[in-house]
Amino acid sequence: MQLTPPYAVYLGNATDILGLKMAASIAYWRPELCVGEIKGPDCTVSTGLQSLSLEEAAKAGAKTFVLGFNNAGGHIDPEHFAIIQEAMALGMNIVNGLHDKLSDQAELSNAAAQYHVALQDIRHPTTRYRTGNGAKRTGKRLLTVGTDCSVGKMYSTLALHKELEARGKPATFRATGQCGILIAGEGVAVDCVVADFISGAIEALTPDNDPAHWDVIEGQGSLFQPAFAGVTIGLIHGAQPDAIVVCHALGRTHVRGLSDYALPSITETIDVNLLHARRTNPNCRVAGICLNTSAVDEQTALEVCQAYSDETGLPCVDPVRHGVGPIIDHL
Repeated sequence: MQLTPPYAVYLGNATDILGLKMAASIAYWRPELCVGEIKGPDCTVSTGLQSLSLEEAAKAGAKTFVLGFNNAGGHIDPEHFAIIQEAMALGMNIVNGLHDKLSDQAELSNAAAQYHVALQDIRHPTTRYRTGNGAKRTGKRLLTVGTDCSVGKMYSTLALHKELEARGKPATFRATGQCGILIAGEGVAVDCVVADFISGAIEALTPDNDPAHWDVIEGQGSLFQPAFAGVTIGLIHGAQPDAIVVCHALGRTHVRGLSDYALPSITETIDVNLLHARRTNPNCRVAGICLNTSAVDEQTALEVCQAYSDETGLPCVDPVRHGVGPIIDHL
């Protein structure tokens, strides 16, 4: 799935920045691809992009109107249909990261056909994938994995990719979720791929490449998350990673949303992920640990990172506070 910038980012009527995962991601990582943000009448938050009207965004050259908000259940409220249709009338494609498909709405599909624009439901892959074959591919691959979901795998992956590029190393960020796809402009929402084809989808996403090239692959879920481990194992096998980076968020006492399941230790996370990664790449190694230390102060963050490094013998950093240079050194 390929997207067409520049983007006009629609915030809807959001009142909490946590409800703007799509918008906040593109505004942080690719602001140069955005002409600005468009707010609904009751919106009280901002991504920091320039605030524009829909008409101003069109004059600024926006090619794609991005639904930048998310909500419980991923539903699209009909209250947004009018501005979506206005954007299409101005020649913009529509990008939707919600679970509900815009293309299932007859009035929107008809309008898209009328104005010759695309409705891109990026959580719903349209490619027909093959099952994985486990065949060895040229090039190098790094995959982020986690002790749980929502621990910073996307941020860490993007930071690792950015650091590799800054050092002049050939590297490509490979997006596997809706926010990553928006940032990269292409990718596959792996959690919406039929289970039998997940590993094949990731093999297709990360094909043969130059021997020195790194595919830096966005992780999803966790092997220790009962709700999402099925996605994770398919991603691991399809990625055939040469290196993995473990991601963890401080302050959690149990798996997110499942209080009966304790979080694994870092060492257990390393061991279990390596066990499965070495099924399709026997030479897979761990390059480092990325911690989300936002729950503690700077000094505590440094001390905790050092403690994990001493325990594992691996570089351990908070990619937001400290950068990922030590992990790339180790890689």
